[in-house]
Amino acid sequence: MKLFEKPGKENTDETLKISVERAKRGDIKSIVVASSRGDTAKKLLDLLEKEGLKLNVVVVTYHQGFHGEDIISMPKDVEEELIKRGAKVFRGTHALSGVERGISNKLGGYGPVQVIAETLRTFGQGVKVCYEITVMACDAGLIKSKEEVIAIGGTSRGADTAMVIKPANMNNFFDIEAREILCMPRVKKL
Repeated sequence: MKLFEKPGKENTDETLKISVERAKRGDIKSIVVASSRGDTAKKLLDLLEKEGLKLNVVVVTYHQGFHGEDIISMPKDVEEELIKRGAKVFRGTHALSGVERGISNKLGGYGPVQVIAETLRTFGQGVKVCYEITVMACDAGLIKSKEEVIAIGGTSRGADTAMVIKPANMNNFFDIEAREILCMPRVKKL
């Protein structure tokens, strides 16, 4: 396992290299990557193509409205390019916030899903993101719950965390398993 001194996008290239190296073992069929604007996903596809690896690449991006009413974070031309290169792009509500965050924002307090998210963040924002995007991709039918995947997430922009995860659907959330931590930041907050 590689530990970065601090979180952030400066770890993106190394995180992707570590993930592709792990994928080269041949037992992983899918990589799920968080990418708000598509930059991290494009870099991942470049590395996979360079290595000649053909994997199911699922790009999970923010839902419409995350950054403001009706705003879509990933430009349509970038999404189309990723799809043309063989990736699947998923835009949807975050598994570890969703409506519960809306209730908390409006009325205050917190709910159990937010407690789970905050607990995962103690291991780093990227760990929380890896869990979340894996559940989202599984619920969308883009990966299988019985097949380990590599999940790549980060803190703010870029990637700083990669894990091998045995997925689960949202309704069986506690069946998810972190099987390997490939890399993560030692210091958790920017």
